[in-house]
Amino acid sequence: MNIGQAAQATGISTKMIRYYEGIGLISSARRTETGYRVYTESDFHALRFIHRARDLGFSVERMRELTDLWRDRSRSSAHVRSIAIAQIAVLEERSKALLAMINTLRHLAAECHGDDGPECAIIDGFAGAKEAPLLLKRVRRFGVAAVPGSYAA
Repeated sequence: MNIGQAAQATGISTKMIRYYEGIGLISSARRTETGYRVYTESDFHALRFIHRARDLGFSVERMRELTDLWRDRSRSSAHVRSIAIAQIAVLEERSKALLAMINTLRHLAAECHGDDGPECAIIDGFAGAKEAPLLLKRVRRFGVAAVPGSYAA
């Protein structure tokens, strides 16, 4: 199959397939005489495996580790289990960060009059002019880069 067919079959964009190939997460695809990538059944299975791991929030480094273990028939299931348990902890932290963001927005929205006037607790909260319950900590893994004046409840 070509890259477009592989993307459609796996749910991974062509850009991400090229990226995974470029960083060595999947093997380089064979090329036709005209330079088109050709993916095998084995490549397809690897891409589906990666897609499932990515859907569960695993980082590229962890996906690499998991794909290596998947290919290693002498692997220890205890090692795989420890990776899954560590990912649970990561997801729980992300969940806490999301809940804090939700609570902050809920608090700010409740404080906003929502009328035709310019006063707005939400804008004031973002600008740091209005106090909210707690400061949001930096959560880099989740992509949240809070700055002083950002709040979480």
